[in-house]
Amino acid sequence: MTAEEILKRYFGYDAFRGFQKEVIDTVMQGQDALVLMPTGGGKSLCYQIPSLMKEGVAVVVSPLIALMKDQVDMLRDIGIAAAALNSTLSVEEIRDVYRDLHNGQLKLLYVAPERLVKPNTLELLQSIPVSLFAVDEAHCISVWGHDFRPEYQALDCLKELFPHVPRMALTATADEQTREEIVARLLNNPRSFIASFDRPNIRYRMYEKGKGYMDSIVQFIVGEHFNESGIVYCATRNKAESVAAYLKKNGIDALIYHAGMDNEEREANQVAFFDRPCVMVATIAFGMGIDKPDVRFIIHVDMPKSIENFFQETGRAGRDGKPAESVLYYGLEDLMQQRFFIDQSDGDEIYKQVSLHKLDSMLGLAESVSCRRIQLLAYFGEKLSEPCGNCDNCENPPVARDATQDAQKLLSCIYRCSKTNGIGFGASHVIKVLRGEVSDKIFEKRHDELSTFGIGRDHTMKYWRRILRQLIAKHYVNVNYRVYNVLTVNARAKNLLQGQEHFLVRVEGAKQLSSRKVIDHDDLDDAEQRLFSQLRQWRREYSNQNALAAYNVFPDSTLIQIVKRKPRKPLQLAGISGIGEKRIERYGEAVCEIVGQWYQQEHLKESA
Repeated sequence: MTAEEILKRYFGYDAFRGFQKEVIDTVMQGQDALVLMPTGGGKSLCYQIPSLMKEGVAVVVSPLIALMKDQVDMLRDIGIAAAALNSTLSVEEIRDVYRDLHNGQLKLLYVAPERLVKPNTLELLQSIPVSLFAVDEAHCISVWGHDFRPEYQALDCLKELFPHVPRMALTATADEQTREEIVARLLNNPRSFIASFDRPNIRYRMYEKGKGYMDSIVQFIVGEHFNESGIVYCATRNKAESVAAYLKKNGIDALIYHAGMDNEEREANQVAFFDRPCVMVATIAFGMGIDKPDVRFIIHVDMPKSIENFFQETGRAGRDGKPAESVLYYGLEDLMQQRFFIDQSDGDEIYKQVSLHKLDSMLGLAESVSCRRIQLLAYFGEKLSEPCGNCDNCENPPVARDATQDAQKLLSCIYRCSKTNGIGFGASHVIKVLRGEVSDKIFEKRHDELSTFGIGRDHTMKYWRRILRQLIAKHYVNVNYRVYNVLTVNARAKNLLQGQEHFLVRVEGAKQLSSRKVIDHDDLDDAEQRLFSQLRQWRREYSNQNALAAYNVFPDSTLIQIVKRKPRKPLQLAGISGIGEKRIERYGEAVCEIVGQWYQQEHLKESA
């Protein structure tokens, strides 16, 4: 059968969408393919149809058991022989899958990456005809991706073990660096198929959190989307529980979904979400494979950790093409919370630095005063010729002030610093030069002699970081992650430097997330942030070992003061708020040892 005949007979569609047919033709010719297609764009057909046209079994790498089950159930229901290998199967069920593979009775095999690279699985696949490998959610292989998973990197063995089997890498979201790593690890001379990231039917709105933001969410759902389906994303399980309870109290049919729930209850709620109009309050555990077409809104109660996550999660709305809405609430505590999650992650230092930059880019999008869609698409390398008219910044332009001069100062400082070594310097160093701060490194590089030294001393580091976020988000400044996150000025900045463009920044709202005082870490530079993280790690280990609450050792406010002082001897802790004689006696040596180790690490980095 032809691809068109299979499409009609098994899947019930009359015609392919977008470049689906081109991808299928590429794989049928034995060539690798990189496929970027938004959520709901029909990626699965790109490998399911070739699997029926080629001899052998197509192996689909998928990270989620629930997603595998949904795909296998759907394929079997329409008469296609498919199976999955995952941890939910009994020994007998695994034997049945192995038998069917040996007998050539399967056309598609879904398998998790960690199981695929086991020696016995690879040995089995080498003994049977494999028609193609399709790696779904391929961004997981890249340290630059928004959902990096180390087990995915072992998939690079497929190049060597199956050199003549075509490979396909598929994802809904990947920036340029992520794409480069996907190709390098998985593919050989692939054809790239990149669909538009624009979802014109989705209206974007972003608000700074105030005390009554939960009431505004209730008003939004009841007033604009009552008896319609939507998803409310929360950063933690506890937050999901409390938000769901608040919505229910206000007469909204709200369900809960997070990884800490009993499996049966979670699955029952997912089934109910597909069966009736209701609101699912969830963590990101409610993610890939959500293909309900009539989700009318996505609300983020907490800021996502990256633009990729935001785009992927909002893409679950309006898959039927009808109008849908994305509403994001963000605040200072979100930034602190996501930084904490990054700090606690198992990733190495490079991964953490990349994650922090992605978080800054997400905050830059939220703080932007220009068209949301233009900035969102620019992140993925796509241009929109004019403002969309379907976002809050287009419909109601925010209160903004002209910061052109400050942007020019920062760009000039980045440029002059980079000219001294031909490579560039990181954000903290550049801002210190701009603010006229003195340090051994600044004197060593003779940056105190630059014309931009001290011209920005009238603003805080927090302010300059905010300006820098916007310059990066709008592609005036490049960040080289591979070389110490150094900054360089993009050619786009020429018009801004020459005064032919204006640079606007959003006027900060007066409302805070809560009346409780929130500590702001933004005045710590990059190196000090690392020391702060190390001190928090020590505090966490000590408090766990001694059954103490972490804040009873030292609150964050005290740790920040320690970071600013950088004591090398216990007596130098004296005078810091929250540290008396007994605490100096108890913790002084340990704290100073951490500071000393930090000094050594930073010295090695500067020497490198």
